[in-house]
Amino acid sequence: MGQLAVAVASALWLGILTSISPCPLAMNITAISYVGRRVDNPMRVLGAGLFYTAGRALTYTVLGALLVASLLAAPRLSHMLQKYMNLALGPLLIIIGMVLLELISFSSRGGGVSEGMQRKVDRFGMWGALLLGIVFALSFCPVSAALFFGSLLALAVRHGSGVILPAVYGIGTGLPVLVFAILIASGTNRIGKAYDSLAAFEFWARRITGIVFIAAGIYYSLTYIFGISFY
Repeated sequence: MGQLAVAVASALWLGILTSISPCPLAMNITAISYVGRRVDNPMRVLGAGLFYTAGRALTYTVLGALLVASLLAAPRLSHMLQKYMNLALGPLLIIIGMVLLELISFSSRGGGVSEGMQRKVDRFGMWGALLLGIVFALSFCPVSAALFFGSLLALAVRHGSGVILPAVYGIGTGLPVLVFAILIASGTNRIGKAYDSLAAFEFWARRITGIVFIAAGIYYSLTYIFGISFY
């Protein structure tokens, strides 16, 4: 149970880190503007925030369940994963850490949806927020792809959890929108300060996590690839 709790906490942190990374954050800002356009109806704002977060969680749950089940279903592939997971985890963590520290960069056209898509989403009313969450969850940026496919998926396979961990990760990716929806619904005037605090938090959180990933990757590489014991 202890290991699962750590895995759940890790999945939530990966989701939050994904949500505040530059490209996904741009999509979440678009979602916030969509969610908060009905300022005169606080319950609709809060409901839209919940539906958006649910859309993201549902998408990552389904995607994670399918991928983990596919990877573990084939006996030979499952055996290879169990045998070589620790060998691959070290270099993988180092690469993801370098992406988070922007030592490795990829070109990205950014996130968002076209005006036509926003109009189509708007026709569904409250359910449009759910649809928006699904669309944005599938719009992978380099950082979000690295965190989901490289970190979250490896974590889910390692613990054999294709539902719980991806669902928790999905909730984490939608938390900023939900928080801002609560702020808007409560009529607070501190939204600007909250965004500035979020940007500052992202700057340090991404870099600290990147350093931790690289350190863990070096440890795994030395232990499982080069056979160096630290005990």
